[in-house]
Amino acid sequence: MVFFLKNRIHEELKFMHPLDVLSRMTRDSTKMKIWTRYFDSKLSRSEGRRVPKEASIPNPSLEGIVWASRDAGISKMKREENVSHPSRPYSKEGMLILQTKDALQATRAESKEGVLQSIGLRLRKNFNESKSDQKQNNNNKNTGSRQKLSQRKSFKNKSKSSNRRSKFGR
Repeated sequence: MVFFLKNRIHEELKFMHPLDVLSRMTRDSTKMKIWTRYFDSKLSRSEGRRVPKEASIPNPSLEGIVWASRDAGISKMKREENVSHPSRPYSKEGMLILQTKDALQATRAESKEGVLQSIGLRLRKNFNESKSDQKQNNNNKNTGSRQKLSQRKSFKNKSKSSNRRSKFGR
C-alpha cells in the first residue's frame, strides 16, 4: 500500500509544472527554525546573518539564544545541538525550533524577521551585561596592598639573549 501511494505521488509530480511541485512540498508552518549563525556579527548578510549588527554578537551559542528567547517571552521551544545548516554542512552549529504562533504572540512581531530581531536585541543586551560584569570582576582581582604588588616579580620581561647565554653555558 505504501509503495502504491509513493508511486502515485511520483507520477503526479512528474506531470506538474516545477513551481507547482515546489508549492506542494511546503514546510511545516507551525514551526520556526532559528540557527545560531543568524546572530553572528562576524558574518555578513550574504554569509548568513539575518539580523542587524546591533542585534548580533560574535560567535553566539545556542544556550545564549535560548536565554534570549526566554527573555523575549517565548516558552515553547526545542533545542537541537550539533546540527548543521543545509548550506553549511561542515559546521555543527545548532538550531532552535520555536512554535510559530507562540513566538509571534510573545514578541508581538508579524514575521520571522521581527522575532529574530527581538531575540537578537535581548541577546546583545545579555552579552553586553556579561561583558561589563567580567570587566568589574577583573578590576577587583587587581586590587590589593601595594606591598604585595611591589614584591611580585615578573620573569616575562627577561631578554631572550640572556636566556640564550644561560642555556648554552656562556
